[in-house]
Amino acid sequence: MGAGRSPADPAPAGETDGQSGRDEGASEAPASGEAADGQGGSGESGGSGGQGDAAPADGPAPTGRPRRSRRFPRFTRDTARPEGGGRAASGDAPAPARQWPLLTVLCAAGLGLLIVVLDPFEQAFRIGTILIGCALITGAVLRWVVPSVGMLAVRSRFTDLVTYGVMGTLIVLLALVAQPDPWLDVPILEDAVRFTIR
Repeated sequence: MGAGRSPADPAPAGETDGQSGRDEGASEAPASGEAADGQGGSGESGGSGGQGDAAPADGPAPTGRPRRSRRFPRFTRDTARPEGGGRAASGDAPAPARQWPLLTVLCAAGLGLLIVVLDPFEQAFRIGTILIGCALITGAVLRWVVPSVGMLAVRSRFTDLVTYGVMGTLIVLLALVAQPDPWLDVPILEDAVRFTIR
């Protein structure tokens, strides 16, 4: 049917609608990532390339939008994974083992909250609060020492160290100076309270 035709010859009337529709689809197809031999050249068996201005099947593919790759881009245009945010154990390990730094901090803080809520002994409030603060300080130490801490890494290493360390230290200090009968006596706090409240 079309084996002996050259690209300059007009197409027969019966094939005009089908082929022109296919060629227009092929010229617009590079946006979706199809090459010229996908639609235009497959319509004819054993013939030359497409009709009219379309590129031949063995020629270069038409230029258009490049295909989107599933690989990570070389230059990050979005929020990157924080430094040290990889797995804390190998990929073969179960999920809890891969996130052991975060689970350590969460379990210690949860135990402190449980002690505060249940109040099983005298000074339980102080002990539970100190345990919560120590859990945050432990998170800061893990963030500094362990190269990959998994989901414990939220921001940059410096920011996480400052956040966990300062918050943990403040919680421990507040638990130590809590009234009544504080375990830590700070004269500056007494003067500040005397001048501001009394």
